[in-house]
Amino acid sequence: MAVKSIRLNKEEEKVLQYLKEFYNCDTSTLIKKSLSELYENALDSTIITKYESREKESSTNLLTIDELLN
Repeated sequence: MAVKSIRLNKEEEKVLQYLKEFYNCDTSTLIKKSLSELYENALDSTIITKYESREKESSTNLLTIDELLN
């Protein structure tokens, strides 16, 4: 397991302390949660970008709920 060191200014330290109290977790857990959420956002963004690209090419199909269930 890797150990990372980060430097925070006073404002960033205040934000970190606030979030630790708000989410009732330690620094390590908070950073891991943040990384997980940022990674999920990046994946979602990639999926959306691909969809929008296909949409511009008119190669997407939308189905009604009846079509989907049949």
